[in-house]
Amino acid sequence: MAGSSEEAPDYGRGVVIRDDWPGYDLNLFTYPQHYYGELEYVLIPHGIIVDRTERLAKDIMKDIGNCDIVVLCVLKGGYKFCADLVEHLKNISRNSDRFVSMKVDFIRLKSYRNDQSMGEMQIIGGDDLSTLAGKNVLIVEDVVGTGKTMRALLSSIEKYEPNMIKVASLLVKRTPRSDGFRPNYVGFEIPNLFVVGYALDYNEYFRDLNRR
Repeated sequence: MAGSSEEAPDYGRGVVIRDDWPGYDLNLFTYPQHYYGELEYVLIPHGIIVDRTERLAKDIMKDIGNCDIVVLCVLKGGYKFCADLVEHLKNISRNSDRFVSMKVDFIRLKSYRNDQSMGEMQIIGGDDLSTLAGKNVLIVEDVVGTGKTMRALLSSIEKYEPNMIKVASLLVKRTPRSDGFRPNYVGFEIPNLFVVGYALDYNEYFRDLNRR
């Protein structure tokens, strides 16, 4: 509201979900019967994820839509968010006065086992990273926790001298273990919770849930 004395929101944090947010009752939604008894509540409904992803696509195209983009999707958890984000980016490109070419490549970062972050990062799969030289790179990740894994990935990619690197993450956790890293584009800032769904898993379970 114009003239309000309230502090302006920090849009760089994305949609902020407070620590005291109780979530939505599971009985308000449908979800696979084999997960009954395994989930506590819905943190973010699917429709809100879709709307927020579309807005992120608009922000990305506004910032870097004047150049071709190499999208680097971090698997496995990032594939659903990446697919939806790229589809929105392509739709915006098709309806603009300039076509933006987007190449999508996939990598895996070996750093998680169960609910504990493990040791050093290992990059698996993807094209030869040297092909990123001189390119405009958009890294798409599902969730940033401590930030250490993403910093390690950025350090690896920067060695190949891309023209530009931007990071989009659906989720950023508020955790005391954070090293301060913030993606360029954030969908939601959430409490320090272990979340599943929308391709995020726990030992390969819960990836098929459309909500978190």
